[in-house]
Amino acid sequence: MVLGLLWLGIVSSPGWDRVRQTYFDADDFRAAWGPVTSAFWLNVRLFLVAEVFILVIALVVAVVRVVPTPAMAPLRLLATIYTDVFRGTPTLLVVLLVGFGVPALRLAGAPTSLFWLGVIALSLSYGAYVAEVVRAGILSVHPTQWASGRALGLTYGQTLRHVVLPQALRRQVPPLINDFVSLQKDTALLSVIGLVEALRQANIIGQRDFISTPLVVAAVVFIAATIVIARFADWLTLRSMRRQAGVV
Repeated sequence: MVLGLLWLGIVSSPGWDRVRQTYFDADDFRAAWGPVTSAFWLNVRLFLVAEVFILVIALVVAVVRVVPTPAMAPLRLLATIYTDVFRGTPTLLVVLLVGFGVPALRLAGAPTSLFWLGVIALSLSYGAYVAEVVRAGILSVHPTQWASGRALGLTYGQTLRHVVLPQALRRQVPPLINDFVSLQKDTALLSVIGLVEALRQANIIGQRDFISTPLVVAAVVFIAATIVIARFADWLTLRSMRRQAGVV
């Protein structure tokens, strides 16, 4: 009823005809659908590649920060600085700094591909966020699990690898997927460095034909992908709850 009343209020407003022609024109929607969805595959590739690097960075940073060995103190300091800096810097700013700053340095062997510069920027930014999720998951494992592993003769590293991390990672799946939902949307930020992904393609069509419906097409595509990932996260959460309750 609420949605129905909201829709009725929108379509009965004085400016609805103009809004409909600008943002919801059916012919413009069909014309933009193909180019925008084709460009969205670049977003998908960016998301999948960056996700791998993010998980690696997050796991390394989280492990370094939880290891209590005094010899790891310098690395812990570096990991803490990395986390604080990149969590406190807007992702868009990181994209701009990496996308334009790295090529400007003209370093030998530095990537010049916009794709890989975008992946680096997203990995650096999201690696800091995901590292905190992984660290929280490791710290959530009860200390007796550490003690049990050491009592069995395992080293600290073996206990972390075989006892603690498997338990921690299972608990982290739902929050990690939520972070990756945000990552999937933030691939659109790479349009600012020139990558022609879904949002950029929608802007190109809109500016060429003086219409805004392509932006709605891009929004629909991103929403559809987000819903799929979100429902997958819900399913994993429910599955985890059932396992903890002993229900198959």
